[in-house]
Amino acid sequence: MAENETLEGMSRHLGLSTAIALGVGTTVGSGIFTSVGEVAGTTGTPLLTILAFVLGGLIMIPQNLVYAEYASAYTEDGGQFVYFREAGWSFPAMFFIWSCWWATDPVGIATMTLTVANNIAYFTGWSDMTVRIVGCVLIIFFTWLHMCHKHAGAKWQDFITAFKIVPFLILAVVGLFFIKGANMGASIEGSAGATGAIGAALMGGVAATTWSYDGMQTCVTMGGEIKDPKKNMPIALIGTVLVCTLLYVLLVTAAVGMTDVNVLAGADAPIATAFEAIMGKTSGTVAALLAVVVVTGSLSSLIMFQARGEMKAAQEGYWWRSWGKIDPKYDSPVVSMLWQSGFALILVWLSTIQDLLGIFTFICLVRNALLFVAWFPLQKKENYKPSFRAPGGAIMAILAIVPSAILAWGELGGIVSGEVPLLSWNPISAGLLVIASALPFYFYFRKVNADIIEEAERRRNEAILGTSD
Repeated sequence: MAENETLEGMSRHLGLSTAIALGVGTTVGSGIFTSVGEVAGTTGTPLLTILAFVLGGLIMIPQNLVYAEYASAYTEDGGQFVYFREAGWSFPAMFFIWSCWWATDPVGIATMTLTVANNIAYFTGWSDMTVRIVGCVLIIFFTWLHMCHKHAGAKWQDFITAFKIVPFLILAVVGLFFIKGANMGASIEGSAGATGAIGAALMGGVAATTWSYDGMQTCVTMGGEIKDPKKNMPIALIGTVLVCTLLYVLLVTAAVGMTDVNVLAGADAPIATAFEAIMGKTSGTVAALLAVVVVTGSLSSLIMFQARGEMKAAQEGYWWRSWGKIDPKYDSPVVSMLWQSGFALILVWLSTIQDLLGIFTFICLVRNALLFVAWFPLQKKENYKPSFRAPGGAIMAILAIVPSAILAWGELGGIVSGEVPLLSWNPISAGLLVIASALPFYFYFRKVNADIIEEAERRRNEAILGTSD
């Protein structure tokens, strides 16, 4: 196998800038434009809202340090699937991809494309039907770009990420000059923060930032296509978390300082509402333009990388066989990308798509906690030879595990207390259903794809023996 070729048969064509652009481009998306109001409503005070975003970013530092260690040890496409597999946990590996398919990936594409189309409609006055049609056109275009012209797609991703970060940063910094002291002292009557329940306020607030911060580890899914991965992956992962946390904290500080927290918590477009203080109704236009640019970059990133997860699972026998094929002409996983975008196109037309987003937080927290627990068995693996080690070793792994585990348990609170019936439609029950539904398909794949699983294990064992020699 050539040095610039991956285990999947694709070339290493992505540099450090694209690896960072994937993480920042995916993370800085629609989440920050909508979650500020939710976090403000949950915490109840401006300072706790800012602190929730600070803690949300700090939580990501140990996680991305562990990811950097994983990614420098296993330089393949597939990211989290590979890490679970190497730990000897085949069901969590398959479950990760299963949950991505049903709870986050196509849903994320559909949500992003509707966000872009709806913000364009702010200027055009399009009907709901037209918005959905335009959304479908966007999905089809970016699928074509990243599937059939992946080198041009990588250059586009670099450009759109740089292009969207500049106005985002300018907006945040300008807002800092218009902060009002009275707003910083406001609170929402009866909220956890206002009544002194600081711990509960922060737990809920940090959990609400999950959607905003998700995506920082994006480049690991394309680890097999990154040039010089043992050097570039750690730099990209650590750089991404620092850039995104700084941008978010600046913007949130400006937002809560310019607008009363009660108004912010009740706003459908909290960032636009906040900037009305300095731009009047023009803020809606500015926010809509910024949202179009920012979320377009995130949509492009999702379509670019996500299908690699299903591709890798298929190549290892834990997904449908055809999804693992690499098209020789385009050097990309065409089947996997078409299925992903096809499902997203269907979701664009579902009126209940917002309900699906509620599953996101719980599923992500469960997956994260399990993934970082895998650090411990990986240390005993003969082929685990990372070029980068997370500072503190086991302590850093525990720091990555504990916040996700605590927040996941907090999400289960309503079910555990009986306030929310388990057998009812709610995000947590839906998330538990996603977990339970993976089991029969796991055994199904092990049976029908036994030959692929056996062959994949043989190749890995040969690689380990070759490395040890």
